[in-house]
Amino acid sequence: MSGGEGITVDVILPMEKAGSERVRRAAVARKLGISPSRIKDVRLVKESIDSRQKKILFQLRLLVGVDSPLPPERLPSRDYPSVRPGSPVALIVGFGPAGMFAALRCLELGMKPVVLERGKDVSSRRFDLAPILRRGTVMEDSNYCFGEGGAGTFSDGKLFTRATKRGPVREVYEIFVAHGAPREILTDAHPHIGSNLLPNVVKAIRESILRAGGEIHFNARVEHLLRSADGRRIRGVACADGREFAADSVLLATGHSARDVYRMMLAEGLALEQKSFAVGVRIEHPQAFVDARQYHLNPEQRRPEQLPAARYSVTTTIQDRGVHSFCMCPGGFIVPAATENDEVVVNGMSLARRDSPFANAGFVVSVHPEDTEPFCREHGVLAGVAYQKALETASCRAGGGMQKAPAQRVEDFLKGRVSSSLLPTSYHPGIVSHPLHELLPEGIVWRMREGLRQFDRKWRGFAGTDAQLIGCETRTSSPVRIPRDPATLEHPGLEGLYPCGEGAGYAGGIVSAALDGRRCAEAMAQQATR
Repeated sequence: MSGGEGITVDVILPMEKAGSERVRRAAVARKLGISPSRIKDVRLVKESIDSRQKKILFQLRLLVGVDSPLPPERLPSRDYPSVRPGSPVALIVGFGPAGMFAALRCLELGMKPVVLERGKDVSSRRFDLAPILRRGTVMEDSNYCFGEGGAGTFSDGKLFTRATKRGPVREVYEIFVAHGAPREILTDAHPHIGSNLLPNVVKAIRESILRAGGEIHFNARVEHLLRSADGRRIRGVACADGREFAADSVLLATGHSARDVYRMMLAEGLALEQKSFAVGVRIEHPQAFVDARQYHLNPEQRRPEQLPAARYSVTTTIQDRGVHSFCMCPGGFIVPAATENDEVVVNGMSLARRDSPFANAGFVVSVHPEDTEPFCREHGVLAGVAYQKALETASCRAGGGMQKAPAQRVEDFLKGRVSSSLLPTSYHPGIVSHPLHELLPEGIVWRMREGLRQFDRKWRGFAGTDAQLIGCETRTSSPVRIPRDPATLEHPGLEGLYPCGEGAGYAGGIVSAALDGRRCAEAMAQQATR
């Protein structure tokens, strides 16, 4: 047996011993049936925690050098080829994950990315969050949704994805690490970066693009598409401030909250489609409760330091509609994610340490196009957008303004009564007692109630006295899909326009958006060589 490039070995170790190099080597030797002295090198590939039983186990995938050390580990690189004179221009609208990774891929493929972002750079954007938290005033082009890095920048940075068939997930992780993300995201089974670290990662990606010769323009909200004389091909875009940018390829990666983009496309005569989405609330528990349930701890027992803040995922189906948790944030905060001042929208985030005393998650119910029928007569294909907006403005009225959010204890929600008092919360603008069972649509309410009862039967206390609902969570995904040709990825009504990412309805998180951005960049490069 020879080490060569290394042998992959899976071992399971008790929590107390999993971090010991000596114990890992001994476990590998037993698994391979060889002497421990032949183990020359051990490198962690993947780590996950099995807490299904009282005895918590760590599942480790290790790369092992037998009889010889492992070759040096290849470190992720942030070197990109410089743009050459005369390179085709790829115009990218939106600088969230899809736009960022599309721009990096364009550099690799010999194109010049020119990025237009409606919001501000991430440092300026951070200052614009303060008025939301302190005065309840939303800066409508610079907030938790809009600006450099997109909605994910201040929304935990969860990277776990099931989109492994959509492209090279590992490469996405490596690009983040090359730009300053913790190396642990390469080995953690449920990786996240943290909202405190993501801004510097985003800035480093911007620097890579600029250093290679790309362009990034902030405060550049696109208002109009420029076309060829026959109207069949895109020729660029016009911004609200009068600037125009010419290009034969435009990648539209504007995110699920850029509702004006949908209206612009309809005004341009371009087809849109309705799609399913989900709405509901944020459910908040003490993190100690989640830790105790997931790690089988006694009420007075602290979480062992080897274990991260525990997370959960719950899901069921009730009369053809999914009821599930969404974007669970262990040790996190609930944040105001509105993009206009007449609405209240809640979302979740965590810092890298995940050390807040609160855990929160979206608790949502699927909404299908037929559920938005009352809005169809006036809003047509944007009925889902109108459905979301109606809930958001109702939440604003219920909270009384200044981004205060309506809230209700879970036990009161189940019994249909107003909460006489509310629990402590991580939501900084503040909460106001309000009957969420009257605010939300009836089909959402009774399914949420049944879902809460089901989950409480499986996990006692989930719907208990320490649980609270804060509304409303409406921006889980886009209610609209921008169609594209499955082969060329272009919009069928306009050559050279590439709908991309979450806003176009083709992604559902940072990694899947990044992968879609790369894929669309590759399609643009193919078109440029035709």
